[in-house]
Order: sequence, then structure tokens, then C-alpha cells
Amino acid sequence: MEVKESISGSNLGRWIVQHTRLDSIKGKIFVIFIMTFLFIGGLSALHFWNLDTVKERMILSQQYDDLLNNILELRRMEKNFFIYGGRESLKESRQYIEHINKLVDSLADDLPVLVGQKVFRRFQSTLNRYNKQVELVLSGEPLTRKALRVLGKELTDSAEQFRHIKRERIHKAISRSSILPFAFLGIFLFLMILVIKIIALGLLRPLDVVKATTQQVARGDFSPIRYKGKRLEEIYALIEAFNRMAQELETNHEDLVQTRKIAAIGTLTAGVAHELNNPINNISLTAEAFGEIYGDAVDEEGQDMLRDILSQTARAADIVKNLLDFSRTERPVFAHLAPANVMDSSIALVKNQFRIAGVYLETSITDDLPPIAGNLRNLQQVFTNLLLNAVQASPQEGTVKVCVELADDQQHIRFSVKDSGPGIAPEIRQQIFEPFFSTKQVGKGTGLGLAVSFSIIKRHYGRIDVKGKEGEGAEFIVLLPCVSEQNNVFSNSLRSKA
Repeated sequence: MEVKESISGSNLGRWIVQHTRLDSIKGKIFVIFIMTFLFIGGLSALHFWNLDTVKERMILSQQYDDLLNNILELRRMEKNFFIYGGRESLKESRQYIEHINKLVDSLADDLPVLVGQKVFRRFQSTLNRYNKQVELVLSGEPLTRKALRVLGKELTDSAEQFRHIKRERIHKAISRSSILPFAFLGIFLFLMILVIKIIALGLLRPLDVVKATTQQVARGDFSPIRYKGKRLEEIYALIEAFNRMAQELETNHEDLVQTRKIAAIGTLTAGVAHELNNPINNISLTAEAFGEIYGDAVDEEGQDMLRDILSQTARAADIVKNLLDFSRTERPVFAHLAPANVMDSSIALVKNQFRIAGVYLETSITDDLPPIAGNLRNLQQVFTNLLLNAVQASPQEGTVKVCVELADDQQHIRFSVKDSGPGIAPEIRQQIFEPFFSTKQVGKGTGLGLAVSFSIIKRHYGRIDVKGKEGEGAEFIVLLPCVSEQNNVFSNSLRSKA
């Protein structure tokens, strides 16, 4: 039980800390409402206390009225005695004196606070002296009228003073109560001003910045938001998310432009390749037939020329084949493939090239990686091309490093092929995946290898990129989604097309 209470207490503490952080809009509003609640609670308690005080003073005010009324009745009996001379009036005044004494006893706690202890005692003394004068008259002692009247007037003046002071106190208490509604209104207005200020400065102003930046994105400007205002938690998270989105949009926009460019070139080259395929085949067949029929009659120089014709037609046929592969848009048949097997089989195809070129191969392939969905032949074509490019770029005794591992996002397999050559200049990195662009010498490359690889990886819902500083070798990185992630991407693609 104690453990559960401590856990719940710690959760409450974390909740309070989380909701009272002043670097967030939620925390600021929460603190303002808490402070407002405390102020309103204090004012409400003050209001109830004031009402209770007014009520108590109203009850006491009735007793002060009774005190004055009894003293006035006592003076009336005094007046009757002086006018008519009957002692019955003085006997009746005893009852009023008794009521006055009771009222004074009931007000013994309030009167000293109201008028001071000295005034209270003087009033009691006057009342006792008046009572003694009445008793002396009733016992037959001679009466001094002036003394009794002076004492009676003093009692009357004191009672009127008591009632007047009490009523002033009641009026002040009522005045305080009338101020409290305005205090409530002031706190409410202050709360509204603070909330409006927080919303205006902390929310609306940065949202205007986001709105303006969104319009820039719509015009093709993917510059990130640079907000110099107060960095509140929610706004900071929004701006960070927007900047990441803009960065992804810029990257995807470049990929989209690249894809559309390749698609347009692919459509063009497909037609050209088909038109070139027939004459190339005819030239190759004619040269072979000529060699079979007239080969013996041709001298050595003619034989060399014939072999050169066959060699160049084969090279032209390879170029046409690459063009057809590049322009092919149909979706290949996918199967679940182990990433290690894909890379091992690709390395096996070009292993002899490493020996011939005198280049070393280092591999780092993680075991038990999640499978990918793809076409083995297509992926072998991609990695074979990357490996051959790495061999050709690396000097003799150089090293090509191959790495296959799980990507940081845990949703892709990362294939890396890094050479030890001169690297790729930053200004041409955006061009190397374009068709017919090549850094090799004329006659040693068609400029279609990376373009075809780019197209194949796109059909596998992956990405291909190049890294590495100039002079430190080039590293080509291929990211292919794991099976579950690729299924999600494929499903989303079908829904968007639908």
C-alpha cells in the first residue's frame, strides 16, 4: 500500500512539474489559472468573512439600539417623576436599569473594542451612579434634580455615540463588500489580458511566421523558419517539425524532379533503343556471315577490321540493352531476400575484377538482419555496378569497403560501398544519377549505370545517395525498407494512386 502511494505521489509530482513549466504555453496558462484561482479563493474567503462580520455587527447594532431605547425610556420615567412627582415612575425605572445592565453585560466584549476600555468603564460608572441616585430617592433621601439629569444625559449621549460608531463600522464593512465585485472583475480582466498576451505573442505571432513560410514553400522556397521570438516549448516543437518537413519536401522535390527527368528520358531512349536494336543485329549477323563465307580470302588486316566490327556491335548492343533496362517501367517480381545473400551474390559476380585490378575488398555484413522484398537480379545489377565503379575508382593496392547493417531508424537496411579513389566533387553530385552523365574517360563508360541503379532502387521504394569528401573516396549508400515497412510504403502508394 505504501509503495502504491509513493508511486502515485511521484506521478503527481511529475504531472505538476510537467504542467507548470514556464517555457511552454500550457505551463504559463496553467500557472496563471492557478494564481487566479488562489486570488479568487482568497477574495471569496474575505468576502464571506466580511459578510459574516456585517451580520454579526447588525445583530450587535440591534443591541445598541435596544440600549439607547431603554435609556430613553429610563429618561422618560425620570421626566414623569419630575413633572408629576410620583415615585411609581422611579420604581418602574428599576426594570429599565436592569435591562440596561443586561445589555451592557452582553456588550462587554464588543464595547471596549468599539470605544476603548476607559470610555466603557466611565459608562458603567455613570450607570451605577444613576442607579444609586434612583435608589436614594426611593429610600426617602432628598433629590438633587440636576445631578440625576446630568447623569441621564451622559448615559443618553454615550448610548447615541455607541450606536453611531457601530453604524459607521457597519457602513465600512458594507463598503468593503461592495468593492469585492470590482476586485473580482479586475482579476478576471487581468487574467484575460495575460492569456491574450500569451496567445498573441507566444502563439499567433509564430503562427504568422509559419503561415508566411508555408506560402514560400508553396512557391518552391524550402528555406527553414528562423524565428527569433520567445522559444516556447509547443512553438519550438512546431517550428522544428515544420523545418524537418520542409527539408524532407526539398529532398523529395529534388527526387521527384530527378524521377520525372529520368522518366522522360526513359520514354525517349526506349524508342531510340528499339530502333537501334534491329540495325545493330543486322550489322552483327552480316559481319559474322561475311567472316564465315569470305574469312579465308581476307588478309590479316581485314580479319582485324572484321573483329573490330563485331566488337563494336557487341558494345553497341550492350548500350542498347542498358537503355532498355533504364527505360523499363514494369514492376519486377519481388521475393523476400536476405540482405547478406544479396550482397554476397553480387560480390561473387565481380570478385575476379578485384584480383585483376589489385584492389582489396573489406566486408562488414551484420547477421540475422530483417529481410527485404525485392528482385534479386535487379539488386545484383545495382550492387555489381556500384562494386565495379568502386574498383575502377580505387588505385592499385587500394581498398573497397562494403557494409550491410540495420539503419538508425530501425526500418531500413543500409548497404554501403566505399572506394579509396579521389571522391566526387560536390558540384556534380546532383548530376551523377542523370542518364549519360559520366566522370570516366570517353569510351570507358556509357553514363547509364548509376541512372539505371537509381531507377531500380526507386522501384524498390528505397533511396540511393553518395557521401564522402573530395579526395577521400566516394561512399554510395543504398537504403532499402524492411519487409514490413516496405509493405506499408507499397500500400500507401496504392492508396494514393487510387
